[in-house]
Amino acid sequence: MTIHIPQAPAAALQVIDMVFPGNTNHHGTLFGGVALAHMDKIAFIAAARHGRAPFVTASSEKIDFAAPAHRGEMIEATARIIRVGRRSLDVEVELIAEGTVNAERRLCTRGRFTLVAVKGPDTRLPLPPLKDAAPTDDGRLHMVDMVFPGETNHYGTLYGGDALKMMGKAAFIAATRCSRAVIVMAASHRIDFVSPVHEGEMIELISQVREIGRSSILTEVELWAENLLDGARRHAATATFTMVSVDDEGRAKPIDRDRTVQRLFTQGL
Repeated sequence: MTIHIPQAPAAALQVIDMVFPGNTNHHGTLFGGVALAHMDKIAFIAAARHGRAPFVTASSEKIDFAAPAHRGEMIEATARIIRVGRRSLDVEVELIAEGTVNAERRLCTRGRFTLVAVKGPDTRLPLPPLKDAAPTDDGRLHMVDMVFPGETNHYGTLYGGDALKMMGKAAFIAATRCSRAVIVMAASHRIDFVSPVHEGEMIELISQVREIGRSSILTEVELWAENLLDGARRHAATATFTMVSVDDEGRAKPIDRDRTVQRLFTQGL
């Protein structure tokens, strides 16, 4: 029997990524510099989305590393604007590690970044004042990133292969959070690219579990592009992936369906 998951309403932003071996030291923990890069990137995106202007990082307060993030764990970065001046603003960023199977969460580090709007034809000063944040939890997984030159072709648009890599990672994280099992990709279904993503744009990946089988999870991922200066958003691509729970030998392993469904309807992804 297959369980069909109903559609969820639209939602705001969450920022989640994985700790893969290329970003860890010989102890298997996330490099401090990589953690800082994640935090600075999220601070920049939060500032640009608020001010709709080009920003640069001016400074950061003391950043204490309270606990390491280990290889194979998820890291969740949350950015919150806490001060807005005429041309600058402060962003507080918190980085939390989460075990993929045991769901254990712990604070890794917290820091404050000051960013300054760069003067230009699109910069409007003073910056908009602080406002109440909109609800962010819609039961779906939200991941954001930026498109930099190394990820674009000679037309200045995101490589299709890099887009697929990002979408596959989003599907993996969503299925893992849903099942709390060891998950691998079993199949990639039809993928439609409807709009290019340009260098310098923000991308948002929104993934949601659609069906739960005996050992498989069907996950849909939407890719959205956003111009950080004017806020214009457009749907760039949609893909569906079948993810499978496996044992230590790589063979399909049944999912705890009751707990999986309970997580979906009570906690989301």
